[in-house]
Amino acid sequence: MSREPVALSVQAGVPQPDNVNRALAGRYRRRRWPDEQYVSGILRGDRVALSRAITLIESSRPEDQEQAERILEACLPNTGKSVRVGVTGVPGVGKSTLIEALGTHLTRALGHKVAVLAVDPSSQVSRGSILGDKSRMETLATDPDAFVRPSPSGGSLGGVARKTRETILLCEAAGFDVVLVETVGVGQSEAAVHGMTDFFLLLMLAGAGDELQGIKRGIMEMADLIAITKAEGDNRVRAEAAKREYENALHLFPPSPSGWSPVVRLCSAVEGMGIAEIWEDVLRYVQLTKANGHFESNRKRQAREWMLETIRYALEDQFFGDQAVRRAMPAIERDVLAGRTSSFAAARRLLNLFRHSAEFADEPN
Repeated sequence: MSREPVALSVQAGVPQPDNVNRALAGRYRRRRWPDEQYVSGILRGDRVALSRAITLIESSRPEDQEQAERILEACLPNTGKSVRVGVTGVPGVGKSTLIEALGTHLTRALGHKVAVLAVDPSSQVSRGSILGDKSRMETLATDPDAFVRPSPSGGSLGGVARKTRETILLCEAAGFDVVLVETVGVGQSEAAVHGMTDFFLLLMLAGAGDELQGIKRGIMEMADLIAITKAEGDNRVRAEAAKREYENALHLFPPSPSGWSPVVRLCSAVEGMGIAEIWEDVLRYVQLTKANGHFESNRKRQAREWMLETIRYALEDQFFGDQAVRRAMPAIERDVLAGRTSSFAAARRLLNLFRHSAEFADEPN
């Protein structure tokens, strides 16, 4: 017996369109470039090829990741010739302003080609970049000798660090001889940037208060240069006092394995004061560390760490993507939350499931 429709019944409504335009998606797949087109374009400095190759690196699609790896391997002989500079500091210290001033000085006054990459942990809601560096660095973003690329990670610091390292290599292959890597300056991103650069620049504010600069205690030992920003106008006196304090504090730290003694500079990106001196310090550091062997040994150590981290993240991706683990995870999590099993026993069960699943997948049909 069929029911008569009533006013409060829920109707099916209009079918919602697919989030993906299938026609455009098909066109994108058909227009996928061959590896040789990417490689030749990158080696001649083609920005379109470089941008598209970086997009492949940032993609989570297996076929994109495989192609990105092939492109990177082909470009590898042309990498390693840049100076990699990490830039960090608390939010509001003026990182983007200083990077634009430094980058413009390098391209226009010294004839360098500069790539600016941002280690950006991203918005947890939209998964998009929250730095907006291209809008902040208007002059540098339109400079024909500069390349600005934010790198949203979708919330994974490890993921963005891995992608940024690969992007550094592609930028070097494209002819950029200075790579500036910016961090948002919150949490562990400083250590990640320090582990992928040659020189570490820490930006500080004068008179900001310990509540804003508590982060400095964990990263001052990593700094090769501390720059007191916004040292202009009425702030100049406070900046000079802060410079003396930081110079005194640096004497308390043990000697750096690089043989370099960290320095403190005053700078003003607005007035252009101290920008040239910062780059001169970078060059003095590179000259010293290349002479004493630290530059090359540090690069080799970083390459080894990149390899080990890549293995760790690949294993993590495989573990959480395993079907047996995904099926068992909710029930095991409930047992842990209810106190029926320990976290250690639960982890062991899931690892055993993963191990058996991998062994079964390796068996011949």
